[in-house]
Amino acid sequence: MSFVDDYLPNLGPDDADITSHDAYVNGVPHTTFTRLRTEDPVHWTEEQDGSGFWSILRYDDALAVSRDVETFTSSKGIRLEEMDEEETEARLTMMELDPPDHTRYRRLVSKGFTRRRVESYEDEIRELAIEVIEEALEHTEFDFVHAIAEQLPMRMLGRMLGTSDEDGHKLVAWGDALLGNTDPDFTDFPVALTDTEQFRMVPFRSPASIQIFQWAQVQAEKRRANPTDDLISQLLEPAKDGVPLTDHEFNNFVTLLVAAGNDTTRYTMTHAVWTLMNHPELWDSWKADPLLSQTAVEEILRTSSVTMHFRRTATRDIEMRGKQIKAGDKIAIWYNSANHDPDGFENPFRYDLARESNDHMAFGRNGPHLCLGAWLARMEVRLVFEELLKRVDRFEPNGPIKHLRSNFIAGIKQLPVKVVS
Repeated sequence: MSFVDDYLPNLGPDDADITSHDAYVNGVPHTTFTRLRTEDPVHWTEEQDGSGFWSILRYDDALAVSRDVETFTSSKGIRLEEMDEEETEARLTMMELDPPDHTRYRRLVSKGFTRRRVESYEDEIRELAIEVIEEALEHTEFDFVHAIAEQLPMRMLGRMLGTSDEDGHKLVAWGDALLGNTDPDFTDFPVALTDTEQFRMVPFRSPASIQIFQWAQVQAEKRRANPTDDLISQLLEPAKDGVPLTDHEFNNFVTLLVAAGNDTTRYTMTHAVWTLMNHPELWDSWKADPLLSQTAVEEILRTSSVTMHFRRTATRDIEMRGKQIKAGDKIAIWYNSANHDPDGFENPFRYDLARESNDHMAFGRNGPHLCLGAWLARMEVRLVFEELLKRVDRFEPNGPIKHLRSNFIAGIKQLPVKVVS
């Protein structure tokens, strides 16, 4: 059988504070999101340290907001944190731009992430996946996150950037500190738990951004002296209009790459292993039918919904489902909720490796801010599981798992497993 119903062991309480990072330390509180999506799908959400925001919880609404960049701008920030104009400008990346500025920037940086370019990496990624998996399988017990899930994206990103595996380990630690900037396990300066005022002018309000800036400038100097075909060299080339990225734009984009280039793919793989481990019949079905890989990867992406939300800001007054959204109001598009909306997916809490209709929003779905690394993430997830399924009969739990403390990223940061042959 290629599916199981009610795939999650714990859907959480129905009254969770979805703004609280602590509400996610046992997993996503899906029961709360289901209740809100049913009762109040455009929900005014109060914040302890902010002005409040509108939660967009249904699939169709999330899709509409994502596509309407004139009404719902990214230029005020993509996270719920409120910033003044100086902070916003200092932290600006492609993700905080709207067309046409976003279009110019994306053309400049997208060369290494097109579907055709990513397909050219397949043999290299598969070789890396085999190397990583066989290193891990020298042991019968290990933490899947550390031994496999973080290794492949990190090593591949290092190769794309033209740097070493040694540098890759630093990139992983910095990326953890960025996307895990609310989790004390990943940073000495967790936002809202410590004073981070001194870092308010750098991305993610994290000192790791400063370390990445310094590293990026060293790499830029090397490529200017000796250009190659790696991603850093491509980023330093002028765009079609002859205007290259400024040092500020370059630093911030490299920081974005470090943040997004490892953690999200790592957590997607880890969520999948956790589910398949809890439902070994799914592992058996996929192992028996390798042709499930394409649909299985899309189901993994839908159900994991690692990036739980992005923020937009209303540019004008607008009504949605009877609610009056005012110009300047913050909006959170909750992708984890949209991806479990029965109006968007039949039996949304069914984990179906053969699901045919699966237009999920794990990557933002066809708007201008569609995830730049979508094709790379798909390939890395697919190849890891294709190679694991050849070598592993089953994983079993081997200790407690630990979830990331974050209302932004749904991550499993520790997953002890035992290999059963």
